[in-house]
Amino acid sequence: MNYIVDDKNLDVSAFISFVNQIWPGNYDLERTRDALSRTLNITARDGEKLVGCLRILTDGYFFGTITELLVLPEYRRQGVGSSLLRLAREHTPTMLYFGSQPGVEAFYEKNGCQKGLPSYIITKKRK
Repeated sequence: MNYIVDDKNLDVSAFISFVNQIWPGNYDLERTRDALSRTLNITARDGEKLVGCLRILTDGYFFGTITELLVLPEYRRQGVGSSLLRLAREHTPTMLYFGSQPGVEAFYEKNGCQKGLPSYIITKKRK
């Protein structure tokens, strides 16, 4: 497995194909490109195949958040997510705050994350 911190060569089309295997949707190429340019992207690759990605959005000083930690289903429970989380911890300039999908809290606790404040969302329809 090859891990790349701040993957500047993350191909937008490959990312959309990857994400659609986990969160199927109709993702816009240019808006996805813009989103990826605003985050620190840590990727996991099996050869050339993108199998995992963790994205960090940060102001570089006060605040950072993990926008998502995604691993292809067939690569789960092989240490990929834990490695991505470890690299995030090592390379983030700030403390990280993030939410968890229900049912995966034990994964984060196993990886040394501490429960923090409850989170809230404000939903907005995509254009």
